[in-house]
Amino acid sequence: MEPILKARGLVKRYGKVTALDNCDFDLNPGEIVAVIGDNGAGKSSLIKVLSGAVIPDAGHVLLEGRKVRFSSPNDARAEGIETVYQTLAMSPALSIADNMFMGRELRKPGVMGSVFRQLDRARMEKIARDKLSELGLMTIQNINQAVETLSGGQRQGVAVARAAAFGSKVIILDEPTAALGVKESRRVLELILDVRSRGIPIILISHNMPHVFEVADRIHVHRLGKRLCVIDPKDYTMSDAVAFMTGAKEAPAA
Repeated sequence: MEPILKARGLVKRYGKVTALDNCDFDLNPGEIVAVIGDNGAGKSSLIKVLSGAVIPDAGHVLLEGRKVRFSSPNDARAEGIETVYQTLAMSPALSIADNMFMGRELRKPGVMGSVFRQLDRARMEKIARDKLSELGLMTIQNINQAVETLSGGQRQGVAVARAAAFGSKVIILDEPTAALGVKESRRVLELILDVRSRGIPIILISHNMPHVFEVADRIHVHRLGKRLCVIDPKDYTMSDAVAFMTGAKEAPAA
């Protein structure tokens, strides 16, 4: 099976620090790949390259077998790669619908939109409502309520729904359950599996080993700026994964 997203030989240096050292990465169609690694292993740099936030010094990224070069997150978005960062990047005072369409607002058809730049609020609200319903998130009563009135889990849900609405090829989730309680984390994990069941592959960055082992199809272990190995969670324990990650145990060949 040809990976939908593939990186080869990525290098990224910040002065004397090498964040990515000839790093490879593969994401196959319709799967969840978790990326784990110790702090400072270079996970963030890898994700930033794949999402267009950082330009590598060397190496290349292939999307559906085609070489792509992102010089900004907007380039990655235009290619169908959506990222949900830990900070969620939402405007708390704006409504759910406004946040869903932030940066890609729909304008009214005809002269009202092209000349007078009027927003097509009704259409944006309908699409936002449909997307939230599709993912079982319509516990949110009002599409026009401000995001700051939502719980942490609901906000994360809106961010994932936004990514699923526009991420036609790949969704990257950075620590999606980090700030959530048990119940809300459970809902977000269900949401991740739901998105995958729609055929959208997911890259999941997480420190939470039970969550990783519950939802990931494969686990990419990142160490010292490169891919150390890729393991199947059915074949290894959480203790094995942590031991590979920290160098306490010899890893299987990559």
